[in-house]
Formats: sequence, structure tokens, C-alpha cells
Amino acid sequence: MKVPANEIVAAVVATSFAAGLNLYATVATLGLLAHLGVLALPPALEVLASWWVIGASGALFAVEFFADKIPAFDLIWNALHTFIRVPVAALLAYRATATLSPWEQLLVTAAGGAIAFAAHGGKTAARTAVTASPEPFSNAALSLGEDGLAIFLTWFATRHPYSAAAIVAVLLLIILLLARWVLRSLRALFRGAEEVVAR
Repeated sequence: MKVPANEIVAAVVATSFAAGLNLYATVATLGLLAHLGVLALPPALEVLASWWVIGASGALFAVEFFADKIPAFDLIWNALHTFIRVPVAALLAYRATATLSPWEQLLVTAAGGAIAFAAHGGKTAARTAVTASPEPFSNAALSLGEDGLAIFLTWFATRHPYSAAAIVAVLLLIILLLARWVLRSLRALFRGAEEVVAR
């Protein structure tokens, strides 16, 4: 049974956001769902159902699970993963849309990369704010929430792609609003510093 193009795009939107939060959890979840027969992956992504891919992504998820919960080190980890999460999310989007026209495939691939970048950027900004907190629990709680959201969104996208895409649209709006608020706060801070120096 052929999956409608709109459903594919909606699922890509959700999984791209999930990959921006935790790529390894996303890949492992997709692979496990496909291996258990819960999900029919597009032919170009069937390799994800291999035990080799599931095992490797599961092992990397286990490493990230601990690395991502260490204050300060998590910022270095996330900075390095800018060059992993975003391009791999774009690659997944490209492979998932092989049945679309070349222009549609290119557009969805770019959107997938951009959505992953927004999710990754929002995650990194939140971590930067939380790392300044003296207690370690908020950092671990935020990390657990991100892991859970990545796994949930990946699974939910396979069952209800449109609803999952709607959730991502709300999350992207929140990230955009918070980014504008942070930029305004930084501008106000720099203006205040300039006024103090001028006096």
C-alpha cells in the first residue's frame, strides 16, 4: 500500500525534529519499530531495520544518555553534534522522500535539515541557560525530557503523522518566540553596558 505524500512529509517533519533532539534515539526507534513489523520503512531506509544499525545507534544513544547529563560537558557534546544531527536528519528526509519528485524531495530535505537545526539550536540554548544553575538535577531532568520527547515523537509520527507534525509546529513556534526574547534581552544588556561605559 502506497503511503500518501502528505503523510510522508508530515512524518519527516516530526522525525527531523526528533533527530535534532537526539539522533541516535530517533534512528534506534525507527529501526526497532521496523524490525518488529510495526512500521513499514520506505525502501531507501530499510537499512535502519538491520540489527547492526539498531545496535550501533542504541550503543551511541547509551553514550549520549550519560554524556548529555553532565553539566558543561553537555554543551561541548551538543556543539559537536551540530555537525552530525543536522546533516543526518537531512539525509533521512532525503531517503524517506525517494518517491516524490526531485524538486519536492529537495524541498523536504532542506526543510528536514532546517527543522533539525531549529530543534538542536533550541536544545542547546536551553542547556546553556540551565547549565548556569548550581544544582545538577535540572540539567538531568531536561536531558531526560529531550530523550523522551525524541522517542515519543518518532513513534507518534509512525501512528499519527499529521498530529505529530502539528506538535512540532507548536514547538518550533515556541523556539522562535524564545529566540526573539533571548535576542532582545541580549541587545538590552549590551545597550546597558554601553551606557555604563559611556558615563
